[in-house]
Amino acid sequence: MVVRSTLDEPLEKALGRIRDSFILLERSEGLEIVAADPLALVGERIVAFLPAAQLENLGDETFCADHGLRYPCYAGAMANGIGSVEIVEAMARAGMLGIFGAAGLPPAAVESAIDRLERSLGRSLPYGFNLIHSPAEPALESAVVDLYLRREVDLVEASAYLELTLPLVRYRVSDIHRDRDGEVVAPNRVIAKVSRVEVASKFLAPPPARFLRELVATGAITEEQAELATQVPMAEDVTAEADSGGHTDNQPAIVLLPTMIALRDRLHGQHGYRRPPRIGAAGGISTPWSAAAALAMGAAYVVTGSVNQSCVESGTSDAVRRMLAQAQQADIAMAPAADMFEMGVKVQVLKRGTMFAMRAAKLFELYRAYESLTQLPAPERAQVEKNLFRAPLEEIWQQTRAFFRERDPSQIERAERDPKHQLALVFRWYLGQSSHWANSGEPSRTVDYQIWCGPAMAAFNDWVRGSFLERPENRRVATVALNILYGAAVLLRSRSLAGQGIALPPGVPRLVPLERAQLDERVLP
Repeated sequence: MVVRSTLDEPLEKALGRIRDSFILLERSEGLEIVAADPLALVGERIVAFLPAAQLENLGDETFCADHGLRYPCYAGAMANGIGSVEIVEAMARAGMLGIFGAAGLPPAAVESAIDRLERSLGRSLPYGFNLIHSPAEPALESAVVDLYLRREVDLVEASAYLELTLPLVRYRVSDIHRDRDGEVVAPNRVIAKVSRVEVASKFLAPPPARFLRELVATGAITEEQAELATQVPMAEDVTAEADSGGHTDNQPAIVLLPTMIALRDRLHGQHGYRRPPRIGAAGGISTPWSAAAALAMGAAYVVTGSVNQSCVESGTSDAVRRMLAQAQQADIAMAPAADMFEMGVKVQVLKRGTMFAMRAAKLFELYRAYESLTQLPAPERAQVEKNLFRAPLEEIWQQTRAFFRERDPSQIERAERDPKHQLALVFRWYLGQSSHWANSGEPSRTVDYQIWCGPAMAAFNDWVRGSFLERPENRRVATVALNILYGAAVLLRSRSLAGQGIALPPGVPRLVPLERAQLDERVLP
């Protein structure tokens, strides 16, 4: 039996009081909302019961407990410091987690961010740092791990990994030990962001034996620590990354998330961990509807990404924020990735207002067709020098040499032996500079901006149109995240009523974004 609601506005208000439970009674004149006290309602005709849906309880409570959070949500890393210290600070102070976007930055810049966050947040509030797979620059990945271990950074988000690496394993098992109760404790926590089952399998398994043997041989860990490492997964949190900005396999979340949960269950049963690893959801999380769907499918937590870049705290330019605020569903494209250019790996970027995707694709086409700079046909060379590089390629090579002389001299040595590698490094100059031009808002290079962005950005813009969040200068990362979580709680409550046969009026609930003070009034005790 379906009961038609006649309460409209009162019912919508009740749905919004997410910390309160209530009961719907059937009266002769219609439905009535009363406080959830069944003992006082003996003899009444109860048609539905709606429990509270506190934000703290939406995901896996152990995720919040382990990371010191109030709410099961974090802002994922965005490279080149777009995931800024300001984002990390704002999320931490709002009871959520932020990951600093260390990818693409030199170790000195990352250490400056560590200094800032230690001063502003200390050890009492949560934060983490990104660790990105760097197959073209393994020395850089190792140097960043050295820095994290030296500075006691105890949480990293591992992203873009195709295979596990020795530096990542060294980070995970460093100082592993038993506590006074005999439990194995790995102080360094890893949140792995993955989109493929074969990669997720590696993070849900213990560290590979070959890496443990190598670490023992070099004295990085003891034999006893190597044995303890076989009892823990590489990552206690694995984020199923669906269609997203940046590195992505464009997987649909509705398929990827349950696949990863099933994989986790199988590997937990196989390895017999003390506690099963958690599976979270990223990619497409930008509205209450997407968050509610992920949580209803069993996500332990949700991760925001593209939408954070349009917030005032992000480490990009106002020009980029305005461009992102205009993004629509058809404004997204795939383009070659700077860090994995030679491998053909792609990232998802904003297409509207920029020619980057098309120009980067042209460079990859030339890279595949020719073996060296000298082989480039004169017309092709003239075109890219004029439109993309705006300088002779020899001059770009000298700039590239100077860059790698400081960052990784082995790249220069390899390029001098291998003209194809020199070609790749020169082309990667454009791909690398394009994101810096975007972050700095370089006005002469607007058409070359590389802006990492997924379709979630367009969904967010559609949702907030007509509200205070439509304007990018009003977008604050914690307010956005809390609106998404709050709206998800309201939606889950409305679906609970529908499951009990209560047909809600059209347009209920109306999920209009709320100012921070209004949010706090509804979500805090």
